[in-house]
Amino acid sequence: MLAKRIDKLSESITMAITALAQELKAEGKDILSFSAGEPDFDTPRVIKDAAIDAINNGFTKYTAVDGIPVLREAIAHKLQRDNDLTYQPNQIIVSNGAKHSLFNLFSTTIEKGDEVIIPAPYWVTYPELVKYFDGTVVELPTSDATAFKITPEQLKNALTEKTKMLILTTPSNPTGAVYSKEELTALGEVLKGTDVLVASDEMYEKLIYEGNFTSAAAVSEDMFKRTITINGLSKSVAMTGWRFGYMAAYHTEIIKAAKKLQSQSTSNINTMTQYAAIAGLDGSADEDIEMMRKEFVKRRDEAVKLFNEVDGLSVLKPDGAFYLFVNIQEVSNDSLTFAKELLATKGVAVVPGVGFGSEGYFRFSFATGIASIREGIKRIDAFVGELKAK
Repeated sequence: MLAKRIDKLSESITMAITALAQELKAEGKDILSFSAGEPDFDTPRVIKDAAIDAINNGFTKYTAVDGIPVLREAIAHKLQRDNDLTYQPNQIIVSNGAKHSLFNLFSTTIEKGDEVIIPAPYWVTYPELVKYFDGTVVELPTSDATAFKITPEQLKNALTEKTKMLILTTPSNPTGAVYSKEELTALGEVLKGTDVLVASDEMYEKLIYEGNFTSAAAVSEDMFKRTITINGLSKSVAMTGWRFGYMAAYHTEIIKAAKKLQSQSTSNINTMTQYAAIAGLDGSADEDIEMMRKEFVKRRDEAVKLFNEVDGLSVLKPDGAFYLFVNIQEVSNDSLTFAKELLATKGVAVVPGVGFGSEGYFRFSFATGIASIREGIKRIDAFVGELKAK
């Protein structure tokens, strides 16, 4: 009954763990969940008001598939102002979240036999979509010993005549690693003279705690032409449920292809979200963004301190995003079993590292209150103590 291609996909492990935690909580169990990649803050008032105004002013109809012109202009202005990137509105398409942008990109560029280089650990969706479109995943392993970043030598050794794309995520989900301008420039030098595309997922760019953020496309003219920049507002202004993402590319044929595909699948994204997103892009919500960023810094520092006091665990302090990628190799090399038993016995939900392509770790989201973080790590400490006592 079902098409065979659906068997290529696995269910998102982050969504599965989150759903299980919610089910257990609904049953009345004492559950602390650190699995979802979702800010616990509310969407800023200025964005809500923009959506309400759109509804009251009758902006509730179909729009252009790729987004209303004023929104694409706002994205172009944001990319110029924040990232030193010059795109025209016809080089931009708005989609239902960055995941949808990636789906459009991969479906229009990847064919059977194409190799896609993905640094590991990675966001769980990348390899799944590559496999769905008959591409071949080429993983480049990293670890806390390398600050979870690939080297130019690794990239050079991975390139073949079949390489179609490199996926970069900065700041990273799940590690919070941030590539510096110098590191991105060095990777770009390796790609010179090739036709390799770069998909740069920059969803967490506003959540930077150390140093400055640099867009991959901004480090050179060569990188600008080969890079597809993907971003959105889910993380920076807590708009996860609004479903807003966008893609910008130098090559307009990529945008045109994505638009053609989207016209036959979802058409335009939610009209009210489009008007609301302008307020998230034009600086109106900057004070809210900074408030959230400062709170995340406090949570990060507290969580890192507490985890590194747990005998058997260790974690690097991330430069961005709102995750810790905790090393459990002293106590377990089976992160899935570790996560399942932790949830069953202590009521704490984390995401096993194996789902991100790196065994011996788990992802812990600190997008929740300090009190919950302290209690959660206290329970994890007790659980690890019991494991070590066996």
